[in-house]
Amino acid sequence: MEPPVKKSYYRKDISKEESDESDEEEYVPYVPLKHRRQEKLSRVQQLLSNRAGYGSPGRKEGSNDEGGSGSNTPEHFAERDVEGPIASQDLPGPQSHISLLDQHSTLKKKAEEVRETAKDIQIKEEQKILESVTEGRALLSVQELAQGITYAQALKTSWRPPKFIRDRTNAANDKIRFELRIDVEGEDVSPPIPSFRDMKFPKPILHALKKKGIKQPTPIQTQGIPVVLSGRDMIGIAFTGSGKTMVFSLPIIMFCLEQEKKLPFQSNEGPYGLIVCPSRELARQTQQVIDYFCRHLEADGNPRLNTSLCIGGLPVKDTLDVIRKGCHIMVATPGRLMDMLDKKRFNLGVCRYLCLDEADRMIDMGFEEDVRTIFSYFKGQRQTLLFSATMPKKIQNFARSALVRPVTVNVGRAGAASLDVVQEVEYVKEEAKVVYLLECLQKTPPPVLVFAQKKNDVDDIHEYLLLKGVEAAAVHGGKDQEERSKSIDMFRNREKDVLVATDVASKGLDFPAIMHVINYDMPEDIENYVHRIGRTGRSGKTGLATTFINKSCDESLLLDLKALLIEAKQKVPVFLQEIGPDDASYLELGGERGCAYCGGLGHRITDCPKLDAVKSKQISNMGRQDYLASNAADY
Repeated sequence: MEPPVKKSYYRKDISKEESDESDEEEYVPYVPLKHRRQEKLSRVQQLLSNRAGYGSPGRKEGSNDEGGSGSNTPEHFAERDVEGPIASQDLPGPQSHISLLDQHSTLKKKAEEVRETAKDIQIKEEQKILESVTEGRALLSVQELAQGITYAQALKTSWRPPKFIRDRTNAANDKIRFELRIDVEGEDVSPPIPSFRDMKFPKPILHALKKKGIKQPTPIQTQGIPVVLSGRDMIGIAFTGSGKTMVFSLPIIMFCLEQEKKLPFQSNEGPYGLIVCPSRELARQTQQVIDYFCRHLEADGNPRLNTSLCIGGLPVKDTLDVIRKGCHIMVATPGRLMDMLDKKRFNLGVCRYLCLDEADRMIDMGFEEDVRTIFSYFKGQRQTLLFSATMPKKIQNFARSALVRPVTVNVGRAGAASLDVVQEVEYVKEEAKVVYLLECLQKTPPPVLVFAQKKNDVDDIHEYLLLKGVEAAAVHGGKDQEERSKSIDMFRNREKDVLVATDVASKGLDFPAIMHVINYDMPEDIENYVHRIGRTGRSGKTGLATTFINKSCDESLLLDLKALLIEAKQKVPVFLQEIGPDDASYLELGGERGCAYCGGLGHRITDCPKLDAVKSKQISNMGRQDYLASNAADY
């Protein structure tokens, strides 16, 4: 039997080109599921629109083709024809099933989310800038840094408020602070005391206050004096003319009187309290205030308290004479104080009380390293106080490194102008300012204070006023100390009607009953403007401030001025209204109004001209130091 024949099947070879062509013909591109759903939904919507236009008359609303109850919305068809849920935002075209009001609300929320995100980004950027410019080193002495000494508790004092005030509830204390517009930050803050008698001051002090016409404490004194008397470190911020000097002067007198009664001061001992001021005029004024109260205490039979003035321009012998008797309180400027400490004319071994008056001004003037060095001369823990009317966030952050459980007492916004001052801003050409100055002097009776930015301008204005028969005096840094003191004393005693000065007289000086302040030109920053106009409208009285501006003024400074006028509800002239955006741009951002570096309301820290100037100065100084160092190495 023959074997079966095997059939062979021929399989035709397909060429490579033919296979490629067939693949291209059979290839179907992949369409994402989302796109396929959108295509089906578009077909469903097209079907619905056709039915709406050509619907059968017998069809009932809310029924489907199969006779069952249902909905003819795109979502209903999507549930039947498309797998998975479809979000309403995926619907193409106008959403007819959502009202226009709801659509508007949704779009508005989305826009707010985008805007909020932009704000968050700006806040983070500003925080980085603030951290980069804030001093990283702690404001401590070299010994404390080297040994790692930190103080967890504030100094204890023997002062306690009266029992009825201690028994007062926190709600009652908060109500008093709210009525007086006092903001406090810190732990275990002392209760406010709206009476000097309840602060337990002796009768000579109360009598001295009464002679000055002071019957009850101002808001900063109501909260600040109890905080200082309790031994706490403090940052005090209040508008000019609010009585900040009394907040640290009266407690230091009480502390020194207590020390003298317990154990009298010996020769070359002291000071027990140290007050540092940025200018000689402010230091002299502070020492006069302290002397006034000390004399009243001595007249009532209390021990004599010796106060020393340590400023440039005065003989060192006068300061040393007081130290030899035993010094209780010293008022000093940083330069002379550093010189005498370096020469070991006296020491701070028993000093337990340090106050930096106008602290932000000292930092801006470049005394930061001097202040740090002064801290190194202390031998133990001290009570530290910082006061100013304008204290930006960067200064507050820098100060907290030196304070122990600090209490911040803020009356009003830091850097705000006094509401008792009427601010007038006038456009005056540069060549017409001197002539127009005479006209402005007629607005109010004397005394009048005129501020100029440059020393030469002060001399020119002073000479012009004398030629016109005006009784005027002049003060600036180029004059010697005797001439400066004489001019200020003559103006304070009403021997002169007008005082022309630079910014050396803008901070802290208290002149009685000044009616009018004239800014011959705008200062370099808005902080000095606030201090200038604060020489009037003090102690509850009203005053007038007139400011000359023109095209030479920096636009960023004018924006800050405009914002300050809006905040104080003053009249904004037309030429300032046309500069920059409206007042909506001055709103808060991240809880911080305006610039955190300089305190100006017309810009943010990202556009701060003062910060740019400081950075440019630092860069130029670095180059100059390197150049000088290289030259010194050659020699």
